[in-house]
Amino acid sequence: MKEFDGKTCRLIDADIHEKVTYADLLPYLGQPWKRYIADANWVQEKHMPYTQPAVAGVNRADAMLPDGRDAGSDLPFMREQLLDACGHDIGILTGALDPSPSSMHGWYEMAATLATAYNDWQIEHWLEKEERLYGSIHIAAQDPKTAVEEIERIGGHPKMLQVLLPIDDIAWGDPMYHPIYEAAEKHDLVIGMHHNEPPVQFGKWPRYFIEWHALIPTSHMIQVTNMILNGVFEKYPKLKVMMIEGGFTYVPFLMKKLDQQYKDLRHEVPWVTKMPSETIKNHFCFTTQPLEEMTKREWNNLVEQMGTDDIIVFSTDYPHWDYDSPEQALPNGLSEEVRHKIMVENALRFYPKLKRRDM
Repeated sequence: MKEFDGKTCRLIDADIHEKVTYADLLPYLGQPWKRYIADANWVQEKHMPYTQPAVAGVNRADAMLPDGRDAGSDLPFMREQLLDACGHDIGILTGALDPSPSSMHGWYEMAATLATAYNDWQIEHWLEKEERLYGSIHIAAQDPKTAVEEIERIGGHPKMLQVLLPIDDIAWGDPMYHPIYEAAEKHDLVIGMHHNEPPVQFGKWPRYFIEWHALIPTSHMIQVTNMILNGVFEKYPKLKVMMIEGGFTYVPFLMKKLDQQYKDLRHEVPWVTKMPSETIKNHFCFTTQPLEEMTKREWNNLVEQMGTDDIIVFSTDYPHWDYDSPEQALPNGLSEEVRHKIMVENALRFYPKLKRRDM
């Protein structure tokens, strides 16, 4: 293994969705799990239908395979359309099994089995066939014991960078899930939290997709707040969390609000020993996508309010319809130094396993 310092790297993409189906996982499943899918047509229920603003559903129309297969389901096509075309040096896979195993209500045994199958499928069909791609460990976090067992089983793989958790109606700061963070910290794994379901923690599901999509940052704010105030980072001081597919423009507000609340109410959470804004700077990163259109001045104002741009990491969200182009997403006029920091250096520093890779 050679040291990788990022000097020759042009682009690290922190959110790429490879598509998997239950049929893809059948070779990795034993009985009775295989029978449920193959013979009984089992599928995990969705909570509500919603419309999408693109002819290919959640995906770019041009990312669909010419033969009609789903976007993100074919590695050679992804190489051509994304990795080669955009100059990727590293891409981090975050998956597209809907719903995430950790979001399955009930039947945790099936969720854990699907997660294990997914991990083995991802390694064989993507990580071992494309040296630029790195992976995320899928778990069934509803059952922390089996989740930890899966992290122990696969966490030492050199191309697994993070443990993926969905952002939905689960409060991930709850001590119930702390063994997962202990295992992740042990294996130098980041916790990747990815947008998954509408922000319903304090109410019903939204009526329209536009409500869901507009309010994605609120569900991210809830999770950041919940983890900080439950003392996760006092307990696991080396733990890192990547907040994926929620953008970062909400972060200045959250920092200021949490700091003020901490000054007023810190007696309620005596185990929290640092200002929340400092914990955010030291333990979190936020992917750019979906990045609102903005000027250089607006970008700089946000960075000034956060007090750092070390916590912003570029992502495309390929192949989704609101994909952000590496050439067009960042504001015009940013210096090459700043662009390189967002595109490469921050991710390289944040993910422990990216500090060394085959060259």
